[in-house]
Amino acid sequence: MTWTQRQIDVGPFPSGLHLITREVIKALPEIARCRVGLLHVFVQHTSASLTINENADPDVVHDLEKRLADLAPEDYPYRHTSEGPDDMPAHIKTALLDSSLSIPVANGRLALGTWQGIYLCEHRRRAGRRQVVLTLQGELAD
Repeated sequence: MTWTQRQIDVGPFPSGLHLITREVIKALPEIARCRVGLLHVFVQHTSASLTINENADPDVVHDLEKRLADLAPEDYPYRHTSEGPDDMPAHIKTALLDSSLSIPVANGRLALGTWQGIYLCEHRRRAGRRQVVLTLQGELAD
């Protein structure tokens, strides 16, 4: 059993859901040698999150973004407002989605479904680069 860990920087992105599957795979070429394993993906921020969702129809991402905005609107009377009107809604969206994912690895590939991709969900309007920690545990082919 082998462990590999890398940190990647992604973005900066505008508010929205951004497909990062390629960046993740590029950062960990060991995935291609992994017969069986698990990839843990963790974003080190409280105003950005991760999700696995459809990567074929852009309407899915659009609808998700709209619904998240409805669930955590900027015009709600939040107490935490010192970092701007988009900050507390960003924290709520992160709590609803999550800051980490676990993805099985099988035969040298992420075991994602046909239309699934890894998304970094940027919940701030003007965020900087985001740090993502990738941890691969698995049985590597010789």
